[in-house]
Amino acid sequence: MFIMNRLPLAKRVQILGCLTEGLSMRATTRLCDVSINSVTKLLVDVGTACDLFQNETLRTLPCKRVQVDEIWSFVGMKKMNVPPMSKGNGCGDVYTWVGIDPDTKLVPSWLVGPRNVESAQVFIKDLASRLANRIQLSSDGFRAYVDAVDEAFASEIDYAMLAKIYTMTRDSSRAETRYSPGECCGATRTPITGRPDEQHISTSFVERQNLTMRMHMRRFTRLANGFSKKVQNHACAVALHYMFYNFAKIHKTLRVTPAMQAGVADHVWTLEEIAKLAD
Repeated sequence: MFIMNRLPLAKRVQILGCLTEGLSMRATTRLCDVSINSVTKLLVDVGTACDLFQNETLRTLPCKRVQVDEIWSFVGMKKMNVPPMSKGNGCGDVYTWVGIDPDTKLVPSWLVGPRNVESAQVFIKDLASRLANRIQLSSDGFRAYVDAVDEAFASEIDYAMLAKIYTMTRDSSRAETRYSPGECCGATRTPITGRPDEQHISTSFVERQNLTMRMHMRRFTRLANGFSKKVQNHACAVALHYMFYNFAKIHKTLRVTPAMQAGVADHVWTLEEIAKLAD
């Protein structure tokens, strides 16, 4: 029996509710009157169960279009601050590769890892294995996607890149504006494979999904001390978030959850059901 099962179900649900609504680990311990070890153990157990459940459930998906992107965060400390003796142990910059179906708002695949060619190949290969139909794929201008898409899909895809163009402002070099890029003055749409519909070459939905992540996970908040201390906990938090987002959170425009819209769920999941996945 897991240690987390010693907590009553109502207490586990209360903790998960705090974590999925953007509270930090410490704030959750104070509001729920439990120890930090209990919160951490619950996050790892339920996050692992959510990852396994979605890995099995999100298969043969009827997506027609998918947008992909990477969202930055870090574990322990930023890359530039990692001492030589700590390199290679999970500290530093870490990205969450994510894809979203603009029609159902379902997130069929994600990956926590570095922003490099190897991660791109693993992520795109996993995405391809979950789809039932030929899709149109849109990404930003990161060149690692080109070979990854060709390796995973060959010619059975309509793929295009969208690269945004930003103006340089007079104050763009000031420290207080480093998180605010210049004004977007245009974008280039470049077909790579197949015949992508130019009207649907976009990354707007996946970029909005990045905002949802930062709103619902404290460890993604910039300029705060709620960042992840272990990469395993970071990955579990991401898996829990997408379980909540895909299966339990009613989308405002759809009026159902993304999983229901995609046909992989027949009801709105409760936090009780999510907590019981770890049992």
